[in-house]
Amino acid sequence: MALLLAPRLAHFAGVARTEHVTRAAHAMNVPQSTLSRALVRLEQDLGVSLFARHGRTVSLTPAGRTFLAAVERALAEVERAAEEVRADADPATGRVAFGFLHTMGAETVPGLLHAFRADHPGVRFGLVQNHGEAMLEGLRAGRLDLCLTSPVPDAPDLVARRLDEQRIDLVVPADHRLAGRRRVRLAEAADETFVTLEPGYGLRRITDALCREAGFTPRIAFEGEEAETLRGLVAAGLGVALLPPPAVPRPGVTELHVTAPKAAREIGVAWLAGHPDTPPVAAFKNFLLSRRDHLLPG
Repeated sequence: MALLLAPRLAHFAGVARTEHVTRAAHAMNVPQSTLSRALVRLEQDLGVSLFARHGRTVSLTPAGRTFLAAVERALAEVERAAEEVRADADPATGRVAFGFLHTMGAETVPGLLHAFRADHPGVRFGLVQNHGEAMLEGLRAGRLDLCLTSPVPDAPDLVARRLDEQRIDLVVPADHRLAGRRRVRLAEAADETFVTLEPGYGLRRITDALCREAGFTPRIAFEGEEAETLRGLVAAGLGVALLPPPAVPRPGVTELHVTAPKAAREIGVAWLAGHPDTPPVAAFKNFLLSRRDHLLPG
């Protein structure tokens, strides 16, 4: 029924407001015969009379008045939505739905947005912090235009580009036996208790893979959802962790450079394949791609 009615709702509302088919046809720039046929078909589809005819003028029946109130609300909502999507696509003031990892929220993303808005001061952003899998689902569901994630995804329905590489450190308590060192082989932590992100997070997969490459399976005591929470657990002496460098050094922990195996993660930008970009999304995507190998601070 909705498919049948939708094309004729604006015609009905126009005639209802003017109570004159000829004037409504002129105002909507459609032939009078087309408008008259649309009204007849609408009444046939509904099975009720919406208008009482009086020569060239018409008046609403009680059913027509009831229907008009709902139609005007529906048309107003459609117009509001149309204005919103047009505004979001405006090159100068449009909107970008942008997702990124929690670990990039303190320094990396604010720096990127500051640099981008130097040339695009009116572009608006909807920012979403989450783990990688959730952001990829956000792309697929249309909730996100772009996301920064790690590992760089490889999926047929997505397009992804590597942007940079970020070091992963072994984080230990400040009074730990290794805390006086600057470098460490990961195998030296084989007997330690680890605190990690929950399964499904990219950094958790990296942690498991690095430990496996170093010849051991980590003994995990705590699983969390946010890197700085893990640093707090390390500072409290509850374990060690593999984490990217913090934006600001945290008291109570020491960050050790892992020399073997190579401990790093690739950071990439991803978007939905075949999805046309609005001008602001295209501009921000090109900006991110232009920062390849210079995305991260330092």
